[in-house]
Amino acid sequence: MNATGTWVLADASVGEFLARRHADVERVMDGVRKACGFDDVAMRMADEVGWFRDYKVDAAHLLLWSAGITGVPDQLEGLDEPSVIRRMCRMAADLQLTEFLHAVITAAVAARTEPRRGAAAIVDVLTIASDLADATGGVAPVQVFRTWRVAHLPGILLPRSDAPGYGKAGFRAYDEELEALLVGD
Repeated sequence: MNATGTWVLADASVGEFLARRHADVERVMDGVRKACGFDDVAMRMADEVGWFRDYKVDAAHLLLWSAGITGVPDQLEGLDEPSVIRRMCRMAADLQLTEFLHAVITAAVAARTEPRRGAAAIVDVLTIASDLADATGGVAPVQVFRTWRVAHLPGILLPRSDAPGYGKAGFRAYDEELEALLVGD
């Protein structure tokens, strides 16, 4: 939806978007493989669930992807309004990119990918994914990183967390490396 710029569901084509941005999607998947140490079997799972095939974009899907933050109108037809679509798409981009970043970091920590190497791959992946979500620059990797840090790190790093020591150390190391790459000094 963000790529159409019209906020009209009928104008959105996942297949057309994927055809235009195929190389970028491939770069994201290659970066995920590198950061997380995934093999061919793990990488095929993304293809098997159908995310990279054409499908009809529904307002109900956008409502789910945006976690219903806009609320559910009494009349579901109201979900098709361009202003509601725009808000759901922006929220979905923020939410899904933050969850994506968390999943990639978690997999990299579990795979014990060296943080400096893994963080560099993650920054590349996050930069491409942010551009895929909003090519106008409305989504910046540093914003996604900062949101991830406050949304996910406290639950992992608090003393009462049941995360293993290597996991806490890994998340701290990734936070430090990603901050250096995305925020700087």
